[in-house]
Amino acid sequence: MKCDFHIHTVFSDGSVWPNIRVQEALKDGLDAISLTEHIEYQPHGEDLPHPDRNRSYLIAKEQAKAHDLIVVHGAEITRDLPPGHANAIFIKDANKLVLVDSIEAYREAKRQGGFIFWNHPNWIAQQRNGKATLTDLHRMLIREGLLDGIEVVNDVTYSDEALQIALDNDLTVIGTSDIHGLIDWQYELGRGGHRPVSLVFATERSEEGIKQALLERRSVAWFNNLLVGNSEVLQPLVEASIEVVECTYQGPSSVATVLLKNDSDAAYILRNQTEYTFHAHADVITVPAQSEVKIEVKTGEQTDQFELSFEVLNAVIAPATHPSITIPVRVDL
Repeated sequence: MKCDFHIHTVFSDGSVWPNIRVQEALKDGLDAISLTEHIEYQPHGEDLPHPDRNRSYLIAKEQAKAHDLIVVHGAEITRDLPPGHANAIFIKDANKLVLVDSIEAYREAKRQGGFIFWNHPNWIAQQRNGKATLTDLHRMLIREGLLDGIEVVNDVTYSDEALQIALDNDLTVIGTSDIHGLIDWQYELGRGGHRPVSLVFATERSEEGIKQALLERRSVAWFNNLLVGNSEVLQPLVEASIEVVECTYQGPSSVATVLLKNDSDAAYILRNQTEYTFHAHADVITVPAQSEVKIEVKTGEQTDQFELSFEVLNAVIAPATHPSITIPVRVDL
């Protein structure tokens, strides 16, 4: 399921009314969103006073009723680093998070059944070197079960360091837009761009199904055609996306024409890892999203089957580490 769990409206520091966020999500084909308004930061307060911190959620929830879109109740706990900013989603009442002590706000979110993730840990406004860094306070939050995930992708940034923190501490990988303005403007959808999202592998299409999948770390961040996640989740996704449709030899030659099909919305960039070389490509090929591509493989001699192995360059399972896939090829002789 395509989900964006970090979105703002005029009810904190965003620029649009909540119904626009619903319309954008429907246009983008999203399955779920969460409007996560800042609890403590209310720059529009004089123009738009609203004592109820649940208001944007309620408006979006009502707007989404007529559509197949899940709106998850959320809020952003907005503090200096540490602990920094964090989103609490699947909560019941954002007003109860208005607390002086930031840790008590985390605890209250948990009492409400919330899933909490660390926002933009690489944000240079709080982390001048741009490197997500785990502090003693964050370690305490993890030990107490008050931190479930971390944004590896936020808006237009990706963090290797955040991914490593996720892997080292069994945190869920999250990707979000953190949108304040207009999605179309920020991500140039008309030119083939896409908003950053979390791909959540839920067993059922429901709010509870999404929450359970997040708690079990079954998610992948999708950002600028880059897929980021732990190998247990990302590897099967890539393997399920690419298949060989057909393969034939060119006459009596040992050059096999292989038709590769990509069933996903990501364009895969593949580096050849086999002993075979290609007849019309170098060692790197691109299989466009929802498309097919022909590659000509020099197998040395005709055979009824062989294997192709690729490193998937636009997928990351650890810093500077890409998954590899092996695709069996059966030849129509």
